[in-house]
Amino acid sequence: MFEKPMICVPITEKNPRYVLQSAKKAIELGADILEFRIDMLDDPDPDEVQQLIKDINYPLIATNRIQSEGGFFNGSEKERASILIKAAKYADIVDIELQTSKKLQDEVIKASKYTIISYHDFKKTPSFEDLLDVIRKEKEIGDMAKFAVMPHNNKDTLTVLKVLLEVQNTIGIAMGDIGKYTRVIAPLFGSPITFASIDKGSAPGQLDIKTTKDILSKLTVVD
Repeated sequence: MFEKPMICVPITEKNPRYVLQSAKKAIELGADILEFRIDMLDDPDPDEVQQLIKDINYPLIATNRIQSEGGFFNGSEKERASILIKAAKYADIVDIELQTSKKLQDEVIKASKYTIISYHDFKKTPSFEDLLDVIRKEKEIGDMAKFAVMPHNNKDTLTVLKVLLEVQNTIGIAMGDIGKYTRVIAPLFGSPITFASIDKGSAPGQLDIKTTKDILSKLTVVD
């Protein structure tokens, strides 16, 4: 799906009226694709979310992140899935967590054009073998795998990069200050998407888009 690594900028506004404004700014700054963090909205309305995605009219990942994986959606799982299903009509990609129940997961995937199956661990970096197992499960379900983990040391960040060398079509991120460098190095190891912010990160260690673009422009990504 991706000819080159893409810079994705999350849109994390609480008020819907600022979503289009932030999306416009991210596009002007050079984002290749946007991630609409629906869970960040104070009271997401399914119809309004769908209209916002339609109005943005730019490559977009719809994400309604569950609280246990760093999200802010406080409704039921059924409500969370129903919003993603509505968003899928206009979103290019829908991100749904690996831990989501199979029934709701299947419903979201069926409604989506393309899916990212994601896994987040904000406490630690699982072992190399455990991460490969997570990715295997993700790829059995959706189109692209994603994992974001918290490193405690540099060895943990190298585990993330080692995993990326072993798999394809997988987004891998080491979060926090220790893992910050992996956000720009990961594309060299095969990660198809890296995340950057407009001016404030939506995840620990996220760099701004200008810094990310400047660094990536100096690096050579090879197959």
